[in-house]
Amino acid sequence: MASSTSLSFFSSSIFLSSSHNRTPKTSISLTQPKLSLKNSVPLATLPVLSFTGEKIGETFLDLKSAPPDTARAVVHRGLITDMQNKRRGTASTLTRSEVRGGGRKPYPQKKTGRARRGSMRSPLRPGGGVIFGPKPRDWSIKINRKEKRLAISTALASAAENTIVVEEFNGKFERPKTKEFIEAMKRWGLDPKVKSTFLMMEVSENVEKSSRNIGTLKMLTPRTLNLFDILDAETLVLTPSAVDFLNGRYGVEYEGEDEDEGEENEG
Repeated sequence: MASSTSLSFFSSSIFLSSSHNRTPKTSISLTQPKLSLKNSVPLATLPVLSFTGEKIGETFLDLKSAPPDTARAVVHRGLITDMQNKRRGTASTLTRSEVRGGGRKPYPQKKTGRARRGSMRSPLRPGGGVIFGPKPRDWSIKINRKEKRLAISTALASAAENTIVVEEFNGKFERPKTKEFIEAMKRWGLDPKVKSTFLMMEVSENVEKSSRNIGTLKMLTPRTLNLFDILDAETLVLTPSAVDFLNGRYGVEYEGEDEDEGEENEG
């Protein structure tokens, strides 16, 4: 019988009692190829629109992105960290030992025909304690700064095909007027009924008040930039200064170690 080099669970020597049935040893390399934690995506070219909706130029986004096989996990971890760290953890209930009252036996043990009761504050009774109810706790979890930055840049890179750039329009609104902002969105090809996220370096008071009554719109600044609003939007709208910020902070050329006060080892 010719010896086989195929490996199976029972080919191990501990299952072979005689020496003539031994299979030849085969060396197996358990070394996995090292995967790069981050790389760059192809340069994304974005159209630049004027306030009236005309195309006046082009710009680009050159961002770092996780490899395709790990991108989903990196973004998911960053999103879960953000959402879990928002939990206050103040929910609290009372157990049967903490509920007021219930010290007296409600009725005699026998001769009533009713079930035996030792307290009116049993979890089985209305007004009684809660079994395994929530107690105050800390829900916060931590994430590495580089991993958090990579998650944001990966999400931005994936949204590049649904991203447009609009010239600075902070000074275009002389007064707060939601109707004028909706008209501007339509000129840019945006549907007010579809979710969209704006990223601007500064949001003037008139722009903030003009857009806050639009339920499908999120107005973000670099300090409030987060994964949920990026992934939740159908369209991402940037300004030229915001594009420069993203290329500088999340781009391929970024190698700095300095962090903002709000971006510590957390979500």
